Amino acid sequence: MPWWSWIVIWVALVALSLLYVVLLGIKLWRHFVALGREVSQASDRISFSSDGVSAAAERTDETTEDTTEETSEIVVRQQIAAIGETSERREPGWAIHADPEMLKTEYAQGKLDRRAARRNRRIARRADRGQPQSLSDLRHSGTDLTR
Repeated sequence: MPWWSWIVIWVALVALSLLYVVLLGIKLWRHFVALGREVSQASDRISFSSDGVSAAAERTDETTEDTTEETSEIVVRQQIAAIGETSERREPGWAIHADPEMLKTEYAQGKLDRRAARRNRRIARRADRGQPQSLSDLRHSGTDLTR
């Protein structure tokens, strides 16, 4: 093999490597632009005017004590209701003769109730501590953020 064929092979390898790096850069740039677009859409959904933010902060400072007491009362009522519902003793083996659809719906309803109770406790705890709420909890916290 002549010596210039080695140079051609190396030039081709370097060209392919550069092409690969350029294509990866383009892909990375497109993902970055898409991420920026999603962030801007999310910020538009949750955006506040500067007056709204200060007014909301003042309102939360004034009503924090009232809402924490109300929230803790609601949580206690829910816990008492949950204890009252589960304190109903059923005879051992009752589920064997029960309707499977009824058991599925009862299980699903109990699961939803437990999730809602955990979410309400988490919202109340974070509100008490002055921590930011999770984005998934914002729609359950009672605060209207779609102005």
